[in-house]
Amino acid sequence: MKAITVWQPWASLIAHGYKRFETRSWRTNYRGPIAIHAGLQSDFETVKMLALNYTRIWHQISPLPKGCIVAVAELVECWEIGRRIFADGGIVIRNSRGEEKVPDLNEFYFGDFTPGRFAWELVNVRWLREPIPARGRQGLWNWI
Repeated sequence: MKAITVWQPWASLIAHGYKRFETRSWRTNYRGPIAIHAGLQSDFETVKMLALNYTRIWHQISPLPKGCIVAVAELVECWEIGRRIFADGGIVIRNSRGEEKVPDLNEFYFGDFTPGRFAWELVNVRWLREPIPARGRQGLWNWI
């Protein structure tokens, strides 16, 4: 199974269903099952933002496990983040077939939707109640 290492709190946001798009600076052609690995790094600004502005979500995802697989999902699409930004803060993402989608506003706060980046769409996310210790890697890597 392929895996991707994601910093906290984003790995837990994915695992608990609050983040459907993992934003990256690179595109992938891979589609299929993917393990979500919580890396050893955390983004403390995002942790503070969640604790202050999203207390209900924060209490559901904390404590933040690190160095382990926290969820499995299906990677179904890789969208390019477009340049059209809407008044409500939303942004257009486009796939290779020219189809467009506008992620909901929480996604905008939970990812880096800078134009030119890519949004990996994850579905059928299954949180692992017991995280599985694993050493992460950069890029897509093979787990199991």
